[in-house]
Amino acid sequence: MTDIAAIAAAAERLKGHARRTPLLESPFLNEIAGRRVLLKPECLQHTGSFKFRGAWSALSALDPETRAKGILAYSSGNHAQGIAMAAARHGVPAVIVMPEDAPALKLANTKALGAEVVTYDRAGGESREAIGETLSAERGLTLVRPYDEPMVIAGQGTVGLEIAEQAADLGVTQADVLVCCGGGGLTAGVALALEDRAPEMRVRPVEPFGFDDTTRSLAAGQILSNDRHTGSLCDAIITPQPGNLTFPILQRLCGPGIIVTDAEAVRAMALAFLRLKVVAEPGGAVALAATLFKADQIEGDAVIAVISGGNVDPAIFAQALTHLD
Repeated sequence: MTDIAAIAAAAERLKGHARRTPLLESPFLNEIAGRRVLLKPECLQHTGSFKFRGAWSALSALDPETRAKGILAYSSGNHAQGIAMAAARHGVPAVIVMPEDAPALKLANTKALGAEVVTYDRAGGESREAIGETLSAERGLTLVRPYDEPMVIAGQGTVGLEIAEQAADLGVTQADVLVCCGGGGLTAGVALALEDRAPEMRVRPVEPFGFDDTTRSLAAGQILSNDRHTGSLCDAIITPQPGNLTFPILQRLCGPGIIVTDAEAVRAMALAFLRLKVVAEPGGAVALAATLFKADQIEGDAVIAVISGGNVDPAIFAQALTHLD
């Protein structure tokens, strides 16, 4: 089980290993949003994503003998890179199951970080979970899931600890906290941390149009799945459905989800670059997109948006730059 004690312990293990990312503010973004906007740029984290936090938290919590046998993970790219780097820094092997249509840069980066990559046909319906479980059993590897993993959720929750402290230093104690949401590991971890450290803040999951499983699940009061697994620029946060561990946390602590289009995510990428010189990928920019373009769905005088994903496909970034005029 993940709770505030587990998140605090993860923060201790992450000291000296993960970066403490800042809270950034731009008067230009404030004007667009019509309220004060604070940005938590986890794209500045190691490997360009908050995923390193969860990966390090999970690996550092294993006993050394188990860890030495090797780590296995499945991911479209960001969890893959976080695990690959954390495993390399622990001096242990890592095998990552990745969709063959994952962004080429993420496939290349995962290999460059020292992991063995096994690809699968996501569009054809192959199950990464089944492949991962088979490899884990055959090779004696420890499977670290991308979001439905207690120590991964705890590691992602350290983002929430930092938000609570940094926002208080800036005089903000009440806000909607918008989080890019796939399986819900980051969203759940931040919500647990803020429940204890900043209880007047409310976490809101943000998803791409057509892949709004968490938003629909929260509205229905039960886990619902997406009809398809591909078809959005926001590849990093496309998952089949909310996690079995994460969803009860989201259901208890989060406000309604917010949905943005790919076009809105790309425009948010452009504004993050123009106004803050921060580069985020589409899936990592959805929280900023909701902040700027869904203002009528947000309450209060301040909003905090968590953005992530620094491994941007050059063609997509070029597309984003066309929005700078």
